[in-house]
Amino acid sequence: MRHPLRLQRAYEPPSDDGGQRILVDRLWPRGVRKADARIDLWLKEIAPSSDLRRWFGHQPERWPAFRERYREELRSNPVVEQLRGLVAAGPVTLVYGAKDRERNDAVVLAEFLETEA
Repeated sequence: MRHPLRLQRAYEPPSDDGGQRILVDRLWPRGVRKADARIDLWLKEIAPSSDLRRWFGHQPERWPAFRERYREELRSNPVVEQLRGLVAAGPVTLVYGAKDRERNDAVVLAEFLETEA
């Protein structure tokens, strides 16, 4: 059985039915207290490399290239299998800090988990 994969900004109040909350950013979201975020696991290692993150800089015109480059990083990232196991075990919410809800690393990660076996 495949469990739903949710995405949520770290700045939003956690929902009670979101399952395991996994922060997928390399950096802790600014101004968010750890107790308030209710993060179950922080998978920094699955985030885009620091170089890729800095290059992207959340510039919309770089989004298509960022998606491809991050997917390439994910293909060789051993932490992906750990996350796949967690998703298979129960509901998971991927937590991220970016303001842009449609163009961020969690969106790419969710797409990758859903499309790449």
